[in-house]
Amino acid sequence: MRPEPDCSLCRLCQGRTQVVYPSGNPLSKVVLVGEAPGKNEDEQGVPFVGRSGSILDSMLGEVGLDRRDLLITNTVKCRPPDNRDPLPDEVGACSRFLEEDLANAELVVGLGRYAVAALSGHKGKMDEVVNRPMDVDVGGRKVRFIATYHPASTIYNRKFREELRRTVAMVAEEMGCGSKV
Repeated sequence: MRPEPDCSLCRLCQGRTQVVYPSGNPLSKVVLVGEAPGKNEDEQGVPFVGRSGSILDSMLGEVGLDRRDLLITNTVKCRPPDNRDPLPDEVGACSRFLEEDLANAELVVGLGRYAVAALSGHKGKMDEVVNRPMDVDVGGRKVRFIATYHPASTIYNRKFREELRRTVAMVAEEMGCGSKV
């Protein structure tokens, strides 16, 4: 199930250019979930493009993966104004779409503080949960979950970049094309 192109389930429809649908392999057992579309995503209709997408694509390439190998989505499908965090009612409006995105998932990776909170309920410091696998509930079933830093946060923080690199290596191992870090 996908939102209609003219979806108006929440106020995010008022400022968006378009709904940003998941990209990649819809049958993938691995799903990367970001917080929300940004300006580039809203313009192109694809999650994780622009600078954050370049970082993610580069790291995936380092371990022999391509974004087409996994499914990449966001907690909400429309860009919040001024790139603010999505509000709880906006996440709620999109929750059925996210649950559908995660229907085949055996491993979900939360990219960024807000996605981690929305998927796992963790509202503490990121370094408490980054790269520490846990189980989360997805549609009444337990799914492995890895929290990590958003690619944008790695631009100026080497530690975050190395942790994201470790996450990507864990994903590659899960998909059978990498080695343990």
